[in-house]
Amino acid sequence: MRVLLVVCILLLFFNCEDKQTSKQTNTTVVKDSLVIKTDTVQKANVSGFPKLTNKNAMEFFLDYEKEHKENKIRITTDFGNIDILLYKKTKFHRANFIYLTKRKYYDGTQFYRVVKNFVIQGGSSDAVDLYKKRRKIGKYLLPPDTKRGFTHKRGAISMPSSEIENAYKLASPFQFFIIHRKGGADYLDKDYTVFGEVIDGMDVVDKINAVETDKGDWPLENVYIRKVEIIK
Repeated sequence: MRVLLVVCILLLFFNCEDKQTSKQTNTTVVKDSLVIKTDTVQKANVSGFPKLTNKNAMEFFLDYEKEHKENKIRITTDFGNIDILLYKKTKFHRANFIYLTKRKYYDGTQFYRVVKNFVIQGGSSDAVDLYKKRRKIGKYLLPPDTKRGFTHKRGAISMPSSEIENAYKLASPFQFFIIHRKGGADYLDKDYTVFGEVIDGMDVVDKINAVETDKGDWPLENVYIRKVEIIK
């Protein structure tokens, strides 16, 4: 009976691992919805890339960013396109976003959190296939890189910290948020890494920020990210 109970608990944990828990009204702290565990397995998966962990991710992106210099991406939504310039100085965060874009991670995800006059937050959904993508890519966090002189101005793209409590504000690599607030939110500068900015499509950000939401800032109708691609 005790063994059966343990198995049931484990099954419940893995089934709920990728559920959204970001329905919150706090507009000063932005967190990811993914719980991270340290994974010691570092073998290559079927994609030919290593399965990333907290132990190997930084070394991987250090090498990856040297070969993949792209720094402009386009987010396609039903509201229009958002073009973003990724900063070269925040090389790990840039490389991470380019890597996930090339792995087509963001395709079919959502802007799942919309806080009026503050941010739109994306990079997740409740879809089972997204959970499978994450399992293939791996589980890892990125260290903050907040001393490059970039600020959370209107149009800035930044990375939320992991939902697990961590004193160093380690960031979730799968999520991002775009500042909508006029005048920006520079009080976030010390805690979250700005790694790019919108260079075209702030009108689209405005439209998304205007959608109706529930009390937990979740859009009443899904706001899909149809595709994220690299542009010149």
